[in-house]
Amino acid sequence: MRPSPLPTVKHLIDRLDASVQLGEVHTITSHVKTALCDLIRAHNLDIPEGLTRALPDHYARRLLFRNDELGYTAVVMTWGPGQRTGLHDHAGIWCVEGVIAGQMNVTRFDLVETEGDRFRFTQVEEVRAGVGSSGALIPPYEYHVLANALHDRPSVTLHIYGGEMDHCSIYEPGDDGLWTRCVKTLRYDD
Repeated sequence: MRPSPLPTVKHLIDRLDASVQLGEVHTITSHVKTALCDLIRAHNLDIPEGLTRALPDHYARRLLFRNDELGYTAVVMTWGPGQRTGLHDHAGIWCVEGVIAGQMNVTRFDLVETEGDRFRFTQVEEVRAGVGSSGALIPPYEYHVLANALHDRPSVTLHIYGGEMDHCSIYEPGDDGLWTRCVKTLRYDD
């Protein structure tokens, strides 16, 4: 059974439903990016306050909405000052991320070589993303680091995933320029 949408984000959910029904991943992510940018820039995305509260020891992941029928999730992440991810992938799931509050540093990497169970990445770009900006990750281009760019207050992002992202791979750098992968189980806070 599909959960009832939160009334404050029903217009977002309606646009996400329409986008996901388009079927082709590049078309879906393009439409989702447009929807996020439109709603954030128009200040027409009222995320419940309880979902945007920062945690002191790690960035917070909170489920906003899940559509099991269409196979996507909407997750709010809140980043306290200095909080960041390690280099990670998205477990083969497409994602569109939008900045709701604050500013984020987004550093994108490409996987350029695999040596057994170790990996070589090259940094492709680093972007400071402000309110109303969004980006898409479509496998195999799914490797990045996210970090709150602000040192004095939280930043909030909204992530739309083409499935339930319950795990990902985190990559740890080695002295030789190769990275080692470890699988991380992802959970929701609160």
